[in-house]
Amino acid sequence: MKILLALRHAKSSWNNSQLSDHERPLNKRGKKNAPQVGKLIKTEELTPDLIISSTAERALTTAEAVALACDYENEIKTTRQLYHAASSTYIEVLQTVDNAHERVMVVGHNPGIEDLVEQLTENWERMPTAALAYITLPIDHWSELDEETVGTLQNLWQPREMNDG
Repeated sequence: MKILLALRHAKSSWNNSQLSDHERPLNKRGKKNAPQVGKLIKTEELTPDLIISSTAERALTTAEAVALACDYENEIKTTRQLYHAASSTYIEVLQTVDNAHERVMVVGHNPGIEDLVEQLTENWERMPTAALAYITLPIDHWSELDEETVGTLQNLWQPREMNDG
């Protein structure tokens, strides 16, 4: 069994119209929510073995804040493939993960993250910014993951449920 954590990037800022979509940073709420996700992951004892993030500024900044807050000690793998990717692209990226990694987190964007959660669990869930889905997958090797794989949605946390206190 493998574990997938699917995280939509935290809330981003639209304040600077000079920036491309790929360069948009987190806004104040996003900067608050991202470490809360990391604390939740640590509390739930779900610190990933590998984090794979979209190269978009808002996704990578989210991944870095989460990694810091959950005591993730490895390098964050980045790929432009996850920037506005379809669920099939997330699956393709996950198929290449080294089998030594039991628990992998992907950090990306909607609608791809919502579609991925729905495809792998057969449940449609709303994934607002900074939402985290915890899915167990009935596979022994990441290369076995495909579009027919049906896992179990163990939990889904939304930012409003992750208060600091």
